Parts: sequence; structure tokens; C-alpha cells
Amino acid sequence: MVKLIIDTDPGVDDAMAIFYAAAAPEIELLGLTSIFGNVRTEQATRNALRLLEAAGVDAPVAEGATGPLQMPPFTPSAHVHGAEGFGDIPAVTPVAKAIEESAAAFLCHMAREHKGELVVCPIGPLTNIALAIQLDPEFVTNVARIVIMGGSLEEGGNITPHAEANIYHDPHAAEVVFASGAPVVLVGLDVTHRILCTSDDFSAIAKAAPELGGMLQEMSVFYLHFYETVGKFDGCSLHDPAAVIACTHPELFEMRDVPVRVVCEGEEIGLTIADRAVGRPAIQVCMGVQSEAVKGLFMGHLATLS
Repeated sequence: MVKLIIDTDPGVDDAMAIFYAAAAPEIELLGLTSIFGNVRTEQATRNALRLLEAAGVDAPVAEGATGPLQMPPFTPSAHVHGAEGFGDIPAVTPVAKAIEESAAAFLCHMAREHKGELVVCPIGPLTNIALAIQLDPEFVTNVARIVIMGGSLEEGGNITPHAEANIYHDPHAAEVVFASGAPVVLVGLDVTHRILCTSDDFSAIAKAAPELGGMLQEMSVFYLHFYETVGKFDGCSLHDPAAVIACTHPELFEMRDVPVRVVCEGEEIGLTIADRAVGRPAIQVCMGVQSEAVKGLFMGHLATLS
């Protein structure tokens, strides 16, 4: 059983990942932390609470940073995920509230409490993770793994020609994390672009799990339309679900030990590159994936949702 915290900016594919984690018998979901990205942080907190309530999961949500470490705040990508994060689905105020503890403080204390066991899975910008490292230097040795959806070594970017969106939205935070010596696994575009979910797949999920699967299908209409506007007609990439699946099934991914640096200024800001400078710690970068097996797990677990 993997003890997991997901750091999230929900987001359609975040919803897919969180519902997967709720359904997976091999995951104990200990909480969510919210971050800006697909939506503003306060929207992310609301959406995280809403998703847990919908899935019937009793777990805390801690609100995170409202902007990058050094860069100014930016406008969320409403054209990708919708104005409220869930496509055309309107906002709903959840019953529960976020805990008083900040995301960074929550991550640090949970890593101490579950030393050597806690897996943190950031599927948005890495600001909360960098703040946790700065708040408690022992965080990097207390966590079992930090499995990140972000970056790429060979695939290029998806928000610029060079950069993947999560890294681009706070490159300085990503640089803190990659340089920290923490046990990092990077699940980036090199593999997530190889795993696709089609309109028919969402229909199948909705048929198997009418309530939560139906919610995902409704979200997917907006999301798939965005992909079509950029010339991708074969479905959406399973970005965030792939990272959650890598937390429990690393054997489905081919990994390369590579020291990674983030470009933090200029035209190539957000670019992740191999950097074998003396002293730069290696992280595990996913470069290959058993796509059908990962998709099969995703589809199979979501089909069990009530």
C-alpha cells in the first residue's frame, strides 16, 4: 500500500488522477495540497475538496502557494481546462474546508510522520514542494519518493517549444527540487504523450461508473476539444494519471538516471536539460512506458468507481 499525497491544480487531468487514486486499492490517499496552475490556488483548493467529496474520500486538503517563487503570477489556462477547471461544469462550493496548515507545512509534517513511506506526487507547478524543502531540510530524506508530472528531455514542450507547462509555471521551484538531492522521479512528456484517452474511452468509463465516470466524461468534452484545436484528434494525453500510476507501478516505466537542470531565464525558460556538472544529483527520468498497460490500469480502476 502506497501512502500518497497529491499536490494538485485541478484541472481535468488532475480530476482523472485523483479519481484514479481514490479507486486504486494499492493507494492510501493521505491528503491533497493545492497549487496554482490550471486554475488559481483558491479554485484549486475548492476543486480538490469537491473531488474528494464526490469520490467519498475523507482526507485533508491543505492550501498552497498562490504564485511562483520568483516570477509574477500568471493567468490560468482557462482555454484548456475551462474557467473553473472542470470544462463546462460550473463551480460548486464543497461542504468541507481546507485545513489551517499551509501545504508546505502539511507536507513536512506528514513526511516526518510517515518517514521513509510517504510518496508525494506533484501534478502542477513545484512551488509547494520547493517551499517544503526550504522549510525543512530533512523533508528530502523523510519522503520515500517525489513523483513529478512535468518536463521532458527529448519530447520538447507543450506550452512553449521548449517547456512543459508545470515546469514553465515555476522554473525556479523546479530547479530547487531537482538540485535538492530528493528521491525524484520525473514523469514527463517523453512518456505521457505516448498514453492517450479518447472520447470512446471516456464513454466507456461513464458506462461502467455512471456518477464519477459521467463527471469525467462531461469534463472531457471541453478538454478533448482543446486538443483538437491544436491539431491532436486522437485523444488527450494521460499526463497526471500516468504520474500517479508511476507511484505504484514503476515497473511499467523505463527510467534513466540523469542530473536535470532547469533554464530559469531567457527564451528557453522552463526547459529541462541533462546537466552532468559536478555535484548535481541524478534523478530518475521516465523515457519509456508500457502505454497499454498504464492505460489498462487507468481504465480498469476507474470502472470500479461507484
